[in-house]
Amino acid sequence: MRKPKVKIRTVAEAAGVSVTTVSLVLNNVASARVGADTRRRIHEAAERLGYVPNEVARQLRAQRTNTLGLLGDEVTTTPFAGRMVLGAQEAASKHGWLLMLLNTGLDPELERKEISALLQSRVDGVLYTTMYHRLVRVPDQLRTVPTVILDAEDDTADLPSVVPDEEGGAFLATKELLDHGHRRIGFVNSNLDIPATSGRLAGYQKALRQADVSFDPRLVVSAHPVSREGYAAASQLLSRRERPTALFCFNDRVAMGAYQAASALGLRIPADLSVVGFDDQEEISEGLLPGLTTVALPHYAMGAWAVDALIARVLDPNAPVERAVLPCPLVRRESVVGPSTP
Repeated sequence: MRKPKVKIRTVAEAAGVSVTTVSLVLNNVASARVGADTRRRIHEAAERLGYVPNEVARQLRAQRTNTLGLLGDEVTTTPFAGRMVLGAQEAASKHGWLLMLLNTGLDPELERKEISALLQSRVDGVLYTTMYHRLVRVPDQLRTVPTVILDAEDDTADLPSVVPDEEGGAFLATKELLDHGHRRIGFVNSNLDIPATSGRLAGYQKALRQADVSFDPRLVVSAHPVSREGYAAASQLLSRRERPTALFCFNDRVAMGAYQAASALGLRIPADLSVVGFDDQEEISEGLLPGLTTVALPHYAMGAWAVDALIARVLDPNAPVERAVLPCPLVRRESVVGPSTP
């Protein structure tokens, strides 16, 4: 017959102290003002009774610091995802919580040290954040604290996460061109093995299908998603005898390269060529002439969602694991009109 499990209250009664004092002592809370003699009595009582302190951990969770950690690879040091951090900060503030920001710089050893620092600071939960949507393996250190993945997905699928709707955003981008009458639409995709590459291709193809436009693989080229490679890929498409009348570009940097390629070939945007980008990096999309129609990544909304989900998980460790996919809205500017040729 199994021996009944010893409860924390039994230890407290044996030591002549409160349950809270037992919890603080057995969890080695440095700030606890408990005398040496009392600590000794608690440890002796716990050992004598055979107390196993897993219940203490559950009790201690109620003593929250109302502080969260945001651990990012490059997020906090680059301008592109600033709104993701802003969304997280403002959501935390609305709840009356604080958000600590740490940046690993893609250094695994620094990441390990920073996680240790967050845990030692007794944060209630951690946002594990990446610069772009990808599949990640969350460090084992974070399995001891409530964690939500921001702008990435966990390869074990057992942690809450939030990512952009890559396919839906690409569908909107391609549909915008179709709605303006374009039927030969080129797509400059990424050559990286990331969810955005396959998702945006799927969205492009879905929009073509719904418009009864046949998919032509010759109108799709892949390149490293930077402006220089975008220039080369767009030049390849635009130099064809039956060139596309519009281009959907994997991101705004690729679209910048497409603008340069069109100019080199004597093509005017949007009179001769319509262009749609992705990401809405405003220093590019608003800086190009004409302004670039693009799809915005929901950085702010993802940051806010992640904080809300994390706090819910702190308050209820048994909360269901949610994997959110947030919509990417179309941002219209001046780079799209109807085709100049039939």
